[in-house]
Amino acid sequence: MNEQWPILLAGDHFVRNDILEDRLRREVPRQHELDIRTMTLPWPLVPFGKVGEVDEASDVEESLTELVGDAQIVVTQMAPFTTRVLDAATALKLIVCTRGGPVNVNVEAATERGVLVCNTAGRNAVAAAEHAVTLMLSTLRAIPRIHNGVAAGQWRSDLYAYDECGSELSGSTVGLIGYGAIGRRVARILQAFDATVIVSDPFVDPADLPPGVELVDLPALLSRSDVVTLHSRLTPETANMINRETLGAMRPGSYLVNTARGGLVDYEALADALETGQVAGAGLDVFPAEPLPEGWPLLSSDRVVMTPHLAGATRQTAHRAADLAAAAVAAFVEDRELPGVVNPKAGRTG
Repeated sequence: MNEQWPILLAGDHFVRNDILEDRLRREVPRQHELDIRTMTLPWPLVPFGKVGEVDEASDVEESLTELVGDAQIVVTQMAPFTTRVLDAATALKLIVCTRGGPVNVNVEAATERGVLVCNTAGRNAVAAAEHAVTLMLSTLRAIPRIHNGVAAGQWRSDLYAYDECGSELSGSTVGLIGYGAIGRRVARILQAFDATVIVSDPFVDPADLPPGVELVDLPALLSRSDVVTLHSRLTPETANMINRETLGAMRPGSYLVNTARGGLVDYEALADALETGQVAGAGLDVFPAEPLPEGWPLLSSDRVVMTPHLAGATRQTAHRAADLAAAAVAAFVEDRELPGVVNPKAGRTG
């Protein structure tokens, strides 16, 4: 007799339900009958935010509480699994969160209720790494400002002057703060540009670094780097790690790139460092408040290249997230070792 698994797919307009269902039906062996229901969350057409005690979630707590019903497995990127929702999900055994960190899930409450939580770490590593390097190149060569000038009818051949022209990645020293899946890929790309790559990460063993990548402490990284790029998680220890003191310790005229989390940087201090020239330019994808408020100081700076938290936004990321989620569901129903589990104390993990 086939075993039936009630599953709720709470996809959105990026990691879509049709992609999730297609991957699940391919990955899960046929002897397991999937009873799939879906709800489509409004993200990214409607920004995420704090919902109850969780963060970076779509504000659908009420409808999710009504729909979760007898689902034993939920796959989602943005659904808010608050205590309230978990209390309604009496049959729930597994939440697969299609993102690197399940900040939209109250993991402690899930653990107390015996609900396993998995993430899909690395699903956006390629996209985020390529975007970080794109911001480096755009910032070093002031591409947006120059493009806007040409589009406005200007032909600034004077930008060829030595004091006006940009810099190259080749021959530059680029310091990576954080060396996880994204940082490792950034390092590989930079080596192809003939850049010197140095890394600061307290969790990295020097023996695990590839040839040509050097592990250093943070002060050494700041003083040696022409470009500093952030790839750390936001924790109480890393919050505002780029502040007036660390910006002052950077090589004068260097560049800063942040595609990680806005809370890693004191942006008021960065604005001052850009004004004085201590920092020559910045490429930013993440910010202290999203969306940005009117009149935010860096909006008017011609030394800043900004994108609206889109580093991971590629179609391949959505498909990769679905692949990883389907692999987790298949492992769970097959009673195999569960990949990406963040709370193994909640119950069986294989």
